[in-house]
Order: sequence, then structure tokens, then C-alpha cells
Amino acid sequence: MAMNHAAAVKVGLGLLGLCLFGYIVGPPLYWHLTEGLAAVSRTSNTCPPCLCDCSSQPLLTLPEDCTKHDPEVSEDTEKNSAELLTEELKLREAESLESQRRADMALLEAKKIASQYQKEADKCNSGMETCEEAREKAEAALVAQKKLTAMWETRARQKGWREGVAKSHTDS
Repeated sequence: MAMNHAAAVKVGLGLLGLCLFGYIVGPPLYWHLTEGLAAVSRTSNTCPPCLCDCSSQPLLTLPEDCTKHDPEVSEDTEKNSAELLTEELKLREAESLESQRRADMALLEAKKIASQYQKEADKCNSGMETCEEAREKAEAALVAQKKLTAMWETRARQKGWREGVAKSHTDS
């Protein structure tokens, strides 16, 4: 009975291993097979691939064989795609107009601020000129005052005045 029990355990473990292997490998294998079958069915329903010699033609042109109208594409599909493209272009145009409007507003604001700064700079320059003129006048007055002081000091020395010595009128 021990033999039957060991054999049953081996069979059970084998089945468990087989199920685990199927659980891990099964889904990816299923998707690969499904994609392969879909690719085979797609290639059989579509037109044959274009045989294009692109080396002899300019880079941005397509050979005539590759640009032929696909008869399976309906006019409705073409109209829908044209409408979608038109709508996308309108949206992009609206976005660009809004972006342009914001840029214009920002430029106008920048011009206003620049004008204010220019006015302040002009005021500052005017004030600096006034201060410079006043400084020059004060400097000229100081030079004239120094000359006058030197002249009076020379006259005083000629009359006997010495610096630091003061004669009082009561001494005489």
C-alpha cells in the first residue's frame, strides 16, 4: 500500500507541475499564436507589398505603385479622416491664435513696463545733472572762498598777525 501511495503522490505532483507549467507558459504562447494567425490572415486579404526602388528617386517622393488608391477604403472613411484632419487643423489654429494673443499681451505689458522704467531713468538722469551742476557751483564757490581767505590772511600777516597769537586791544 505504501507503493500505491507513493505512486499517487508522484502522479499528483506531476499533474501539479504540468498545470503550473501550463499556467505560466500558456498565456504568452496563446497570444503569440493569435498574433501569428492574425498576421497571416491580414497578409492574405491585403494587396501585395509594393516593390519600390527608392534609391533612384528623391527622398520625399513615393513611387506611383505605392500611392495608388486602395479600393477597399470607402468614401465614408476618407470623409471621416478628412473631417478629423480639418477639425485638428482648426483646433491647432485656435491654439496658435490664443498663443499669439497671449504673446501680444505680454509684449504690450513689457512695453508699458519698459516705458515706465525709461521715465524713471530720465528723472534720475535729470536729477543727476542738477546735482552735478550744484556740485560744480559749490566747488567754484569754495575755490573763490579759498582765494578770498588767502588774500585776507596775506594782508593780516603783512599787518603783523601771526597764527595762534592774538593781541588784545587792552595790552597797548
